[in-house]
Amino acid sequence: MHDGLHKILREGKQQGMYFHLCLAKPATGMNYTIKEEGPFRYIEEGSGKPLVLLHGLFGALSNFREVIDHFRHRYTVVIPMLPLYSMPVLNTGVKTLGHFLRDFINHKQWNSVNLLGNSLGGHVALIYTREFPHKVSALILTASSGLYENAFGSSFPRREDKEFIRKKVAVTFYDPKHATDELVEECFEVVNDRNRVLRILALAKSAIRHNMAKDLPNMKMPSCLIWGKNDTITPPEVAEEFNQLLPQSTLYWIDQCGHAPMMEHPEQFNRLLEAWMVKHGC
Repeated sequence: MHDGLHKILREGKQQGMYFHLCLAKPATGMNYTIKEEGPFRYIEEGSGKPLVLLHGLFGALSNFREVIDHFRHRYTVVIPMLPLYSMPVLNTGVKTLGHFLRDFINHKQWNSVNLLGNSLGGHVALIYTREFPHKVSALILTASSGLYENAFGSSFPRREDKEFIRKKVAVTFYDPKHATDELVEECFEVVNDRNRVLRILALAKSAIRHNMAKDLPNMKMPSCLIWGKNDTITPPEVAEEFNQLLPQSTLYWIDQCGHAPMMEHPEQFNRLLEAWMVKHGC
């Protein structure tokens, strides 16, 4: 193995830089067509101005099912599948994902988009917005990385210990009932795949390295922050710092909610977001 890969894996073990969120494949049971055009695979529903949803490492497309159903009557709701596991390991990082988003938006020939990112997806939205602020009408972040996020823990995941994985998945949510057997099984598969683990570690390290604090004051478009009060991964003080640094931001809290508000409280999430988007004419 290349020395660089050894270094990534070694540092990941030492620093506990393994994201809790490790799923990135289409969910079963969704009645949406996955389109394939060149290097891009994506869901596209509805009509109107583009609303681009960016998943995190916990990226099962079902995370956004209620968001798609709610907003597709007013927007073209699109979820590009980020190439988390297909990038060369040594080029794996949030900046590369930002370039992928740039290429996707150019491919779709959109002049202006609304971006909604969860967790790592929020970080990708920030990278894109820093480079192309004139093309972002609205920036919506929920439990976004980019300032600070906790790692999976001080222990590197024990690959054969499914209950250990279950506990780590449960930390994502306020209510552990959302750590379903399906999610645990998918995460278990990921941590037993060396190639995917290497890329997750590289992404985690990249996210820590690419702190966006100095860039946020230049993002002057309307920004909506929807945060779980009980998020332990990007805790409430992260939301408060985003709110302080983004010039035109509004912060909304959802109680009894962890790192995935659109999953734990989809009706409240959609209600808050829709009211904000109507107010700002997005």
